Amino acid sequence: QAREWLASGLDPNFQGDRIGSGLMVAAWEGNIPLMELFLAKGADINLKNHLGETALMHAAWKGRTKAMQWLLDHGAEVNQGDMQWSALHYAVFAGHGDLAKTLVAKGADINARSTNGSSVLMMAVYEGHEDMAQWLVEQGADRTVRNEWGDGAVEWAMRFDRLNIARMIVDADTFTKVASAPKDSWGSAMRSTPASDELIRLLRLREILQDRKLDTMKIDRRIAAERARMYRASLDPKALPPAQQKAAATLEITAQRGAPEEQKARMVVEPR
Repeated sequence: QAREWLASGLDPNFQGDRIGSGLMVAAWEGNIPLMELFLAKGADINLKNHLGETALMHAAWKGRTKAMQWLLDHGAEVNQGDMQWSALHYAVFAGHGDLAKTLVAKGADINARSTNGSSVLMMAVYEGHEDMAQWLVEQGADRTVRNEWGDGAVEWAMRFDRLNIARMIVDADTFTKVASAPKDSWGSAMRSTPASDELIRLLRLREILQDRKLDTMKIDRRIAAERARMYRASLDPKALPPAQQKAAATLEITAQRGAPEEQKARMVVEPR
């Protein structure tokens, strides 16, 4: 269907309100034929959505190895500039070590800092990816970076009881000092929250409706509302990359032939 809408005048860089352009959605899904289609029709491979994310970042977040490699082979930029989330942040946060190594091999800045100043190493610490943290340290990641709230890798390691990671980050004397500090001095440990029972139930209901070819608009709204409730209630806005706060998989495009200005798009929600 995307081919038909593009042939009818759909802007290949048209962006929906969650993921972004068709190319970004294809990267999110790992759909290389769809990426090829949008690129052939003039899509900007380095286009950013309203959160500053690119197709490469979406592929890195979702662990789409082949899609990420395809994007790199077709000119996707690995770095985003100063104080911006990067594909490497996303790959590390999501725990995709092989993708992170590929990005670094392609020139990704291992010391890139996000919009709030958090480092790539801090992403590994936050999610408890010990092997990845070790690898980043071995690659020369700066262990002293602090974000705009004054938190650094060692603060997060202690806050989340990542003592093995803390040992990697500081020398023995410093570790002795930080390990002896009161637990509450490091702040409360807020982590990414798994899907709620209600969200799982709604997603299953959606699958049933979809299998029966019934309208899913109402259930999609309930899913979106439940996800919003979960994030408002439990996620620490200081730490997380934008991709952690959204879930969508499919770009549904509606348009009127000969009237591309009437085109609309919406995203169908799925769990991360």
